[in-house]
Formats: sequence, structure tokens, C-alpha cells
Amino acid sequence: MAGKPVHVEIGASNPGRAVKFYGDLFGWEFQAFEGSPTEYHMTRFSEDTGGAVYESQEPAGTLVYYDVDDIEAGRARVSELGGSADDKMPVPSMGWFAHCTDTEGNRFGLWQTDPGAQMPG
Repeated sequence: MAGKPVHVEIGASNPGRAVKFYGDLFGWEFQAFEGSPTEYHMTRFSEDTGGAVYESQEPAGTLVYYDVDDIEAGRARVSELGGSADDKMPVPSMGWFAHCTDTEGNRFGLWQTDPGAQMPG
């Protein structure tokens, strides 16, 4: 379903401390995501939604990703409506994401599931 929240990222200057906090608070179980350029710990909320704690030196915050059927059409629509959208990026064998900003300066992400997604080569 387009527009459904599918992933939440929580930035943390100390990911280990944040993983412990959210694990203790909600009972979330995390797994390190191997191959990430920064420390990244993933959890599942349901079969089709999840979240992560990641290392961030920027002011910590939460970023919600919303499902779209077509990442390029989603990026174009964000721009048409006065927001901005970064280039799409692959998560190999999982899908595509694009970071965006709405008309009020709020950051969010778009996500398209695509098991065929690969790094450009």
C-alpha cells in the first residue's frame, strides 16, 4: 500500500546505548546489518515493517520511510508538490530508498521494495 510507514531509523551518537534503551523499553531485538558503512542495527515490528538504530554524528532524530510503488514516480511527485528528493540509492536484494524533505523542512524517506535492486556497476 503506497504511503504506509514501513521503516523507522533512529540516529544515535552512541548506537549501543540506543539499542539497549529501545530493547529494554519495547523488547525489540536487534541484529547488526553487515556491510553498512556505519554502525547499523535492525529490528522487526511486523512481517513488513521494521526499524533501525544507526550511528549519526548529526543531531539525533527519527526518520520515517514510506512505501511507494515506484521510487522514481515518488521522487518526481515530491518535487512537483514543492518538496525535494535526493537520488535513489539501492539496498542490494531488498529495494530502493530516497531521502526527501517536505515543504516544511521535515526529512522523510521513500522506499520501494525490489529484490532485484543492485549497486550500480
